[in-house]
Amino acid sequence: MSSNPHPRSFIDVTHYSENSRQNGKFSRPHSYLMQSPRIEIASDGPEFSRIVLGLWRIANWNMSPAQRLSLVEQALELGITTIDHADIYGDYDGERLFGEALALAPALREKMEIISKCGIRLLSANRPAHRLKHYDTGREHIIASVENTLTALHVEYLDLLLIHRPDPLMDADEVAEAFTALRRDGKVRHLGVSNFTPAQFELLASRVPLMTNQVELSVMHMDAMYDGTLDQCQRLRIAPMAWSALAGGRLFDDKDPRAERLRKALTSIAERHGVSMTTIAYAWILRHPSRPLVLTGSQRIEAMEEAVAATGLTLAREEWYSIWTASTGTSVL
Repeated sequence: MSSNPHPRSFIDVTHYSENSRQNGKFSRPHSYLMQSPRIEIASDGPEFSRIVLGLWRIANWNMSPAQRLSLVEQALELGITTIDHADIYGDYDGERLFGEALALAPALREKMEIISKCGIRLLSANRPAHRLKHYDTGREHIIASVENTLTALHVEYLDLLLIHRPDPLMDADEVAEAFTALRRDGKVRHLGVSNFTPAQFELLASRVPLMTNQVELSVMHMDAMYDGTLDQCQRLRIAPMAWSALAGGRLFDDKDPRAERLRKALTSIAERHGVSMTTIAYAWILRHPSRPLVLTGSQRIEAMEEAVAATGLTLAREEWYSIWTASTGTSVL
């Protein structure tokens, strides 16, 4: 029992780029592929792909620049045009690795939307001036972080900048001043937050328009459904972004009763629809009326295809609640 709120979109991908044809590790023949739909994430906001390529693990993938480019090209072929970074990913090296790949085909920049985050200072050999891990949402740090990010990525602007974590010392006026300066200089087009509570979101939104709140959300982590985060997104008509959508792999690996119940429920529904358990886990998130965008952080093209397939499947209420019941271990009151 599935319905499709989005028309299925397909593209002919028989003709790969020269780089993709030469890289047998990541290229495989397809006649047609389903594409991720796109949505406007806020009123007067940008349009992003519903599935987002998250690159927090890029430094662990041991890819050459050509291989990284091939991965990005194939993500674009799947309609995954929105790419998620943070300055700290890969010990401050992830953005440089992506930038190396993009430099091989700079025209691809106009076919994608780039997100990055800042506001955390890590202890790192790549940041020798940092003496303590802490948050910093000061104007100077935000602007310097963005300039470093643009240099590393080999791009002139970010489509969306997120404040990575709530900072107890955040001065909302100072953040707004930093964003105003960055937007004036053409370096950042939109602002959002990540991991903010509704009250923290409201504070910053009182000073500057916010486009999204990127939060942890999965069948194993439902806090955003009950702490007011997704309710706020619906009220403001902004689309949240869901990170760790597969619970960091715990959905597949954990041996506790909850994970086993979830695997059983997801597998049953997956068999009914003729898709993978992973696709159903993504579809469960996408079914929420706040219209979440889902991050996928895999280097496997097959994993991206599973995520995209979820955009063409709408779970029935009974199916959605059977997964909720498996996760909570109880029925609704």
